[in-house]
Amino acid sequence: MNLFISTLFTQPWSFVVTVVLVVFSVTCHEYVHAATALRLGDSTAADRGHLTLNPLRQMGWFSLAALMLFGLAWGMVPVNPSRLRGRYSASLVAAAGPATNVGLALVFCILSAVVRLTGLPDSLFSFTVLGAVLNFALAILNLLPVPGLDGFAVMMNLFPGLFRAERSEFFKGAIFVGIALVFLFVRYIFVGATWLTGMTLAVLLRLCGGGAA
Repeated sequence: MNLFISTLFTQPWSFVVTVVLVVFSVTCHEYVHAATALRLGDSTAADRGHLTLNPLRQMGWFSLAALMLFGLAWGMVPVNPSRLRGRYSASLVAAAGPATNVGLALVFCILSAVVRLTGLPDSLFSFTVLGAVLNFALAILNLLPVPGLDGFAVMMNLFPGLFRAERSEFFKGAIFVGIALVFLFVRYIFVGATWLTGMTLAVLLRLCGGGAA
């Protein structure tokens, strides 16, 4: 299996564009986590410098290196649920990241429609479409109810009984199974993200009288 960094030598422009878009999208995702937590009463992330769009703070060197080598990236914003106000605040904080990616995906779809309708270069169209696909993929991935992802944090807040399950050996094994399934089906996540992008763009173009993408 080829490493993602090999793309730098075969398709350098594609490599750079993908890295830039992923870094931007993950950084925005983590920033909104921190901002939402602060708004709901927990200043932990803000106190540790996460109210920033600096990818070094939101992702760190290890995540950035993993992105360039393997095409994998992550961020981590510290949240103290005990400081949040409201029964479902933890779910709102967790859901804020994927919601941000959905919002970014829609913005990129709108930009794609504008590019297509105004006859701007195809390279710009490819850039905006890729931005939409990546953000839809990040949203879908993070909404999965797998430990370590936002979807699981939402579930744990909505169903507190899962906290008790967390202590069991079965639950620990489920973590590895869940992560393995994510890697196994990651291609289908991108298939779904591509479909969502195409459908959204088609709707936008029809609304603007521009036909299908």
